[in-house]
Amino acid sequence: MLSKYVEDYIKNIYLLQERGKRVSTTALAQALGVSAASATNMIKKLTELALVEYQPYRGVRLTEVGEKVALEIIRHHRLLELYLTEVVGMSWDKVHAEADALEHVISEELEELLDRKLGRPLLDPHGDPIPSKELRIPPPRAGLTGLDQARAGAGLEVARIVGADPEVLRYLAKVGLKPGAPLQVLEVGPFGDPLRIRVRGKEQVIGATIAAQILVVPRSTTAQRARRGKTTPSSRS
Repeated sequence: MLSKYVEDYIKNIYLLQERGKRVSTTALAQALGVSAASATNMIKKLTELALVEYQPYRGVRLTEVGEKVALEIIRHHRLLELYLTEVVGMSWDKVHAEADALEHVISEELEELLDRKLGRPLLDPHGDPIPSKELRIPPPRAGLTGLDQARAGAGLEVARIVGADPEVLRYLAKVGLKPGAPLQVLEVGPFGDPLRIRVRGKEQVIGATIAAQILVVPRSTTAQRARRGKTTPSSRS
């Protein structure tokens, strides 16, 4: 059994790796809200447990064992987020903190019951893939990119929201920018900021910082993919 603190480090290393970021001690400390000294001490412990590999000036990466641990925690977390929104009725901007607290303590039996109750879902409420029971994640959807990279005239669909800031999530819900929402890019300002878009029949102006957190796909490709939370033969963590 690993402690909650060890699991938090493993999960955050995985998420930083997934986003293509170099997992330095500084980056990890910032993600967890701890001092660099605390992060360094934990990295040493994780190395001794064979959960990570660390090279000075090159950062830390999960071993195969460490990655399996991370995916198990992330599976718990994302199933809990979906259950809390779809069954309990909790707002999507509040479920992250609740899932953070519960992800370490649910049993494998409860995990299976949640998965079955939810219909073997592929995505959580924010569009993040739910790792399979075998702890596999499918490749990213074709054409997935940040809204901040979109060009004027593009017809897109929201696929995933990166980040769990409650204020941002409340704003996105208010303007209709949730996974599955179709949108049209009307105008891109100088240097990509701001963007003027039409979503659900209304025009909105989105700054580049928030646009970068909204991952989109070309609208023409989405019909071939599974809809959020439902399995299909083409069946995310």
